[in-house]
Parts: sequence; C-alpha cells; structure tokens
Amino acid sequence: MGLRIRETEVVPRKAPFALERGLVVLAAVQSILEFSQEGGESIVGDELPKTYDFWTVEQRLYPWWESKGYFTPHIDPQKKPFVIIMPPPNVTGELHLGHALTATLEDIMIRWHRMRGEPTLWLPGSDHASIAVHYVIEKGLAERDPVIMELLEMIDVPLPAGDRRLTRHDLGREGFLKLAWAWKEKYGGIITQQHRRLGASCDWTRERFTMDPGPSRAVRTAFLRLFEKGWIYRGKRIIHWCPQDQTSLSDLEVEHEEEMGKLWHVRYPLEGGGYIQVATTRPETILGDTAVAVHPDDDRHKDRLGRIAILPVLNRRIPIIADEAVDPTFGTGAVKVTPGHDPDDWEIGQRHELPIINIMNLDATLNQEAGPYAGLDRFQARERLLADLQREGLLVKVEDHRHAPGRCYRCRSLVEPLVSEQWFVKIKPLAEPAIQAVREGRMRIVPERFTKVYYNWMENIRDWVISRQLWWGHRIPVWTCDNGHRIAYLEAARVCQECGSSRLEQDPDVLDTWFSSGLWPFSTLGWPEETEDWRYFYPTSVLETGYDILFFWVARMIMLGIECAGDIPFHTVYLHGMVRDEKGERMSKTKGNVINPLEVMEKYGTDALRFALVTAGTPGMDLKLSWQRVEDGRNFANKIWNMARFIISNLPPGYEPPDSDPQPQALYDRWILSRHNRLIGEVKRLLDRFQFGEAGRQIQEFLWGEFADWYIEASKTPLYGEDPAAKARTLDVLVHVFERTLRLLHPFMPFVTEEIWQHLPRAAARGEALIVARWPEPGPLDEKAERLQSMIWEHVRAIRNWRAEGGIEVHVRPRAYTSAGPSYSELRVQGEAFARLAHIELGGLAPGPEANWPQGPTVISGELSTVLVVEIDRDKERARLEGELNRLEREIARSEAMLSKRDFVGKAPPAVVQREREKIARRRAERDRLAEKLRGLG
Repeated sequence: MGLRIRETEVVPRKAPFALERGLVVLAAVQSILEFSQEGGESIVGDELPKTYDFWTVEQRLYPWWESKGYFTPHIDPQKKPFVIIMPPPNVTGELHLGHALTATLEDIMIRWHRMRGEPTLWLPGSDHASIAVHYVIEKGLAERDPVIMELLEMIDVPLPAGDRRLTRHDLGREGFLKLAWAWKEKYGGIITQQHRRLGASCDWTRERFTMDPGPSRAVRTAFLRLFEKGWIYRGKRIIHWCPQDQTSLSDLEVEHEEEMGKLWHVRYPLEGGGYIQVATTRPETILGDTAVAVHPDDDRHKDRLGRIAILPVLNRRIPIIADEAVDPTFGTGAVKVTPGHDPDDWEIGQRHELPIINIMNLDATLNQEAGPYAGLDRFQARERLLADLQREGLLVKVEDHRHAPGRCYRCRSLVEPLVSEQWFVKIKPLAEPAIQAVREGRMRIVPERFTKVYYNWMENIRDWVISRQLWWGHRIPVWTCDNGHRIAYLEAARVCQECGSSRLEQDPDVLDTWFSSGLWPFSTLGWPEETEDWRYFYPTSVLETGYDILFFWVARMIMLGIECAGDIPFHTVYLHGMVRDEKGERMSKTKGNVINPLEVMEKYGTDALRFALVTAGTPGMDLKLSWQRVEDGRNFANKIWNMARFIISNLPPGYEPPDSDPQPQALYDRWILSRHNRLIGEVKRLLDRFQFGEAGRQIQEFLWGEFADWYIEASKTPLYGEDPAAKARTLDVLVHVFERTLRLLHPFMPFVTEEIWQHLPRAAARGEALIVARWPEPGPLDEKAERLQSMIWEHVRAIRNWRAEGGIEVHVRPRAYTSAGPSYSELRVQGEAFARLAHIELGGLAPGPEANWPQGPTVISGELSTVLVVEIDRDKERARLEGELNRLEREIARSEAMLSKRDFVGKAPPAVVQREREKIARRRAERDRLAEKLRGLG
C-alpha cells in the first residue's frame, strides 16, 4: 500500500503547548523533506496500526499537506474561485473555543470546495489589536514582568532609574513601538501555530498582518479617499472614554450587561422657594449639570418650566427646560441634564444650546470644574458628595436599581462619556449602499433572521469615532503645519501643500483597529494596487464569523468594501452562535466551566473536537458543548478506524478496485449503494445551505448506523463463505462505499480520513491525497431495494428486541419460521445473513405462514412475521403484544389525523401523501396480524 516513512519523534504529551507544537512541526517537516529526497512515495506505512494514534497522525499529516502545496490555489481564469478571508485573530490571542469553531466551519467549506475542483483560497492573518497589545505590554511594564524586561534589554531601550512601576511614557513613543514589535515577533505567532494544530488548511504563503506594508498602505489610501470626500472630519462630540486604557472607544467597543446598582434621589432647590427632585445612578456627574429637563406634556411640572434651579454644593444656576426625550414615567419625571457626560444629555444640550461642562480628567479624577472635589477619583468624589448632600438634607432616598453601565470590552473598566475632540467617519453615506446591497439580494445573511437586525442597526447608525489615544496601530495620516493647515497625506509629509511650511506635526492618535479590519477582504489581496490576486479573488465568497461581531466588523467591511473596492466584499455572511457549556451557560473561569480546546485536542484529538463543535449546533444558534460530546467524537473516529481495519484485513494481496461503479446483485448490496448515493446528494444539499452540523450528523448516522451495523455485518456471510465471486463483489462494494464516504467526511474529520484513505487501494485517477480527491457525485437510487431491505433490517431489529425483552440468553439461538411476504425471494438469498444477524436458526421460510409450522411466540414487523420455538412466559408475551398493538394504534391515529387535514392533502407533494397512505395500510395489516396472535394466546 506504499512505502514506509521514517517515524518522527513524538514529544511527551505533558510538554507545554508552544514548545510541543514547535518541536513537533519541526521534526515532522524535517522527516518529510528527508523522505522526499530519498524518493519516498507514501506518507503512511504499509500496515494500518491496530489503534488510531491521533497524536502521531496529526503531527505527520499537516506538515505533509502544507509541504505539498495543497493549501495554495492556482489562478485559473476559466474557473470561479471560492474564497474565504479568515477573520484575523488578535495577535495577543491564544486559541479558545470561538476560534476553534470559526476555523472548523471555514475549513469544512474550504476543503469541500477544494475537492470540487475549484481554485480555493483561505487567506489567514492576524490583527494588531491596538488596545489588547497596549493592555498586555503596559501591564507587563507596570509589574516589571521578566518577559517584558528581557525584551527591553534586547532592543536596548533605556529605562529610568529605580524600581517604580513603569508606564509607556517612560519609554516614549518610539521606544514603546520598538517593544511592541519585539513582543509581536516573539509571541504574536502562537495562535497561528494553534490554527495549524486544528487542521486549518489555510494558504500560509499569503498570510497577512494588519500592519504589514501592503495593508498599511491600504489603510492610508482609504483614509485619504474618505477625508477628501469630507466623510472623515475632526470635531468635538461626546465619546466613550476608557480611563484604564486611556483611549476613546466606539459605541460597539462598550459592552452593557445588567448588574445591581443604586439609584440616588436628590432635591435641587429652586430660586424663589421649593424644590425639584431628580434621580441618578452617577451622582458625581451632578457637578456637571447645566439644566433640569421635564416632558412638555407633564402637567406636574408646568409651573416649574422656565424657573431656575440651584445646583447643590456648587450653587450654579441652571434652567428648567422642556424636552420630549424625557421619560415622564421615570422617577418624578424630572431629569438632570449633563451634556458633558451623557450621550442623551449631549443631544438635549445641542437642541437647547446648553453650556457643556467637563468635570473629569482623562484618568477619571475630577478637575477644577468640580470645585471642592477636584483631584479626587470619581468614586471617592461620589462618596464625599453624597455625604455633603445628606448633611444638607438634599439626599431624599437611595434605592437598589438594576441597570447596564458601559464597560470597556477589553479591560472591563467603567467607561466615562465625555466631550472630546476626535476624528469621526460620517457614516450615513457609507451605510446606505450597504443596506441596498442586502435589500437587492447581492449579498445575503445566513441565518436570514439577522437581516432584520442588520437593517435596524444600519438605519439608526451614528457617526463612527475612529481615533484612539494609543501608539500601537496605524497612525492617523494627517499633518498640521504651524499655520494651522490640516492635510491628509498618503506618505509622510515634508511640506505643507497649502503654504509651503516645512514645520509639520503628524496627528498623535492611531486609528480604531476596526478601521483596518474593515478593509481586510481586499487589503490582504493587494488593494489599492491592481494585483492579480485582487482581480481574481475579489469579491470573496463567504464571510464566516460569530453573530456577536455583526456590527463590530461585518458591517464595516460591507461599507468600506463598496466604497473603496467598488463592490461588496463577500456574497454571503454566515453567522455562527456562541459556544456554551452543556447546560447552556456562558463559559467563564469564575464558573469553572471553561473547556480549553488545546486540552481537548491533547486528550481526544483534533478530529474529535472539530466534529463535536460542528455537530453541536445549527446556524446562528448558540451551541452546547460537553466533554461527553467530544468523547463521542473520539469514539466515532475509532469506529471508522475499526471499519477500515476490517475492510483492509479482508482484501486479497494485490487487490485493485474496479474503475467503474460496482454492479451489485444481492439486495443488501443494492441497498447500501442506494443509501450511499442518497447520502451524497443530501450532504451536498445541506452544505449548500450551510447546514454543516446536520450534514456531519447524517454522515455519522450512515457510517455507524447503516454501513457498520448492518452492511458490514451482513457482508461477513459472503466474505467468510465459499463463493469467490460473491466475495469479490462484496469487497468491491465495501471499498467503493467506504472510500467515497471518507471523502464526504474528510472536511469534518481531515486527519483520520486522510490516514485511512492513504491505506486503501484506490484507482490511480483518485489522486495522491484525500485532501485533493474529487468530491463524489451521487449515482442512481434504488427505491425498491431500500424499501425491501429496510423491512428486513427492521424485522431483525424486532427479533432482537423480543430477545432482549424476553431475557433470552445470548448463547440461545431459537428455531424460527419466517413468513416473508414480498421480501420472500430476496430473503431466500440472504437467509444465512438474516439468521446470523437475528441470532436464530432458520427452520422455515415461506411467502406466508405454513400449516405445518409449530406454534410459538410471534414477532411481527411490517409485512414480515417470525414464529420462534422457545419456552415463554405467556403473560409476558401477552403484555408485549398488547404494548405493540397500542403503539400501532397511536401511529395509525396520527396518520389518519394527518390525512384528514385538507391543508396536508391539498398542499403536500402527491408522493408524500401517497407514502402516508401506504404507511397507514401497512400499519393496519400489522395490527390485524398482532391481534390474531394475541387471540391465539387465549
């Protein structure tokens, strides 16, 4: 079956993952290269081992695939390519279940389309992740982490004397960027290697990083284009500010989760006497109030409109105004208005031209506008202010209150809305074409229900703040001269185009990471240059990602793709759900329910993890994953391995499968071939509809439930018999069905299927590797064979159930007499297999009952019945028959109810209606035979 390859050294499984992966890949690649130089022809040994050692197989096969160039497509103008651009994981990241699910689903699509002969590109890469990198490195600086200190010494960045906590400002911008690049080079590739461990068949020759020269030029080009159109502008608006990361955040980078807090009710004195009462969850922002607002139709406050309230502590005079944004059902119907620290209040302030007061520094301490609280941390100021309000009699009450404050998606700090001068993208002109692309059907979202969510968000979208007060990332390509001229340049500016001044300063901020990620589908292919890759592979085919970043990333790619590249970035958006634990709860370290995919692969193998993930869910729905499901995946891999060993062990020396499809004679041969052809068609239909989980489940059910449990067991009769022609025909069918089913399963479980396939005899036309073997096409169906053989299997199952219920011991083989009805002629041929599978001795076989057959308990299923000669407990047998009768009555009633519905009979396909009528007729006949047997018991 091929020449033996030198075994590669296996690293102990307890080795740390990064070390293990590096050593394994190095050893495997070196061995493969040496083997290739020696003229080797096969990646596997002569013998299929007794057990499946996934560890050895995985470390050997992946580098072989990669070294053979199977992952790299060849441009063919005569063929339409299939393209997926991998969602770039953060350069700081390590593999989690979300990554594993994304990679598995995308690899299924890629391997499937590659096997269909399409030029197939899966382009990998990673994202520079500005905020995440800053968090990791600045935390390491503050703690003087040995890794960070070693890198600083390596890049020769001077540090201040002493051992105090370091910040990025101690390094300066240039020093920090040198450190960030050094960190990225040393640790940024971990997740790339982990994707290899998952079996991701990406084209690593085209791997990209968002800050590579090509994507960086694309970022500057896109910025310049939008800037020159007036769609990028700088202005003062209220934004979300993270005091921990010291940067602005977009709306989408702020996460809101319900938690229990407090609601403080405070009275504001009125000039001329009296009070107006407001409620707040952030009492420190009282210091920035510039008005109190009520609803114009709220009669409770009609007499207060136009009056002046006195701000507690600071004694600032603020007006009472009317605005329709006020919810009159909340509290007293009067709300404090803080335009400098609340997005909704900002809008009210703009409508009423209220002053904007910022009370907060960027580190969340209060500034001089806070009067006596200046210099205090926001929460310290809150406590002191509340104490002062209590002392002055202005704090009315405090209530428990559920609310959802905004937190930074990265560091989880409470964000502060504040007014700041930032760079914004005018989003409406970009959103409108993106909405139309979906409405016109040029792009679709799967599942379709997310389309409505997409429209709702895009139609109510606000301008996008794109500047971040960070250093790592794409620096905003805008320079300002000493005369105040502000101009965007594609390359570093030397002279002001407006006045000729050479004294220019570049904007210190960097762009939101999602700006460069929004260009990912085309910046990775060479845009803005007219590259061959961009012309051939754009637009891409599918964008697959989690539904949680539909707006973070997907919407931005659609908008920027249409505007910059001139076309939609992909034809289909496929959204998967979140991975949860077996109870449906979100995984978290605090709950102790996190499943580490690296640990799973160490224990059960990559194929087991992949199969468990993909078959656990449906498109767009959260999936439940448990260790038991993964173990089931491992068991399935072992089952396939054992099927292969059985088939290969029965092949004669020099066996070669026929070039054409088998020509079966036996009913069960025709049955398995027809079932197999049906499976091929069904799997294609499901994959076309992105029903990956159901496709995987159907392949498993066929292999285990039909091929292994029935066909392989039935095949033992001719294989161990005396008829060489029957044995040869059976082997042809076994190899044909098994080999083609391995092709169907390969996208889901690539390692075990490739390893087995390499050991199978195969026609030369099938290629040197399963990864590039041709995807099977369905052959003709044999409805009659499927129906008749299924009746026989069902009868075997009924006899087995009768044995189990009756407690018949395994070694007992009752003599049996079978009335086969329309299956008589077929059952005569396979009588030996039938008897062995049912564990009986067949004493008689006829189209109908014979008068001379002995009496005994009778097993009836469909049109077949078998009398078994064995001592029985008549009461137990009567109870069994009554139970069967009750089951049949329920099934008949269900069918009668369905056929009585006009909608079903009138709207269902005629073939479906006819099948239901035939089913009810069979059930009635079976019921009558059972009733007769029951009467015979007395």
